[in-house]
Amino acid sequence: MAMIDANGLALHVERIPARTTTGTAPPPTVVLVHGMLIDSLVSYYFTLAPRFAAAGLDVIMYDLRGQGLSERPPAGYRLEDHLDDLEALLDRLDPAGPVHLVGNSYGGTIAFGHAARHPGRVASVSMIESEPATAAWARKMAANLARGAEELTRDGLFEELTEKHGKHVTKRVRSAARLLHSTNTVRDVPASRVLDEDAIRSVGTPVLALYGAESDLAAQEGWLRSLLPVCRTVVLPDQEHWVLVGATEPAGDLILEWIRAHTPVPAAGDVIR
Repeated sequence: MAMIDANGLALHVERIPARTTTGTAPPPTVVLVHGMLIDSLVSYYFTLAPRFAAAGLDVIMYDLRGQGLSERPPAGYRLEDHLDDLEALLDRLDPAGPVHLVGNSYGGTIAFGHAARHPGRVASVSMIESEPATAAWARKMAANLARGAEELTRDGLFEELTEKHGKHVTKRVRSAARLLHSTNTVRDVPASRVLDEDAIRSVGTPVLALYGAESDLAAQEGWLRSLLPVCRTVVLPDQEHWVLVGATEPAGDLILEWIRAHTPVPAAGDVIR
């Protein structure tokens, strides 16, 4: 475990080096960005991270500000704050060559936003049950966060969760409640700067978007594919929002295939930095 100062915050970062390497070039780097509220980098430990390292990727995971073991400031939760965090973290870690970004839910919004800001630093983006930050996204986030903040004050909620799902789930939900009730998250996230369709069209980074067939986000797959110059969308059957957990193996297969297809092959003698 490492705590790294990035953008003025202490962020919890974990790295798993590639288990196998080929040739003399540095292995590709994949950065895994988790979702909001009850999520943390731990989700990737039990899903994609070990497999990606075994496949020859250097894996970087980190807890978003306010979540997991990272520092929790009272304010600064707009999307652009998270983008600044990721940018500063990659500056500190200095991975070799452009990175592959994999984002789950809100993490995919961060990944896409970073590619829009820094196309030369991103080899590919894989978004799991996610979407770019648009005006419609901001309205939806405002409603969802307000509803979540209210629901997490309900009498007896944590006792019910412990009885049905155990103390581990209750611990994560309590952490989400603290984030919503002790920070400006509910106000900040919907106030984030958003992208219009022209800005989305300008993102030339290859994007893979995975959706659960039972999720409302699946309706976006045609819209996203129509805008982006290099994009593949896949709708996974019998899945809702939690594709990362419910369809780990097929999602991992698709993402590894996408990463391999969009990893530059260095010429002999090239040094990638």
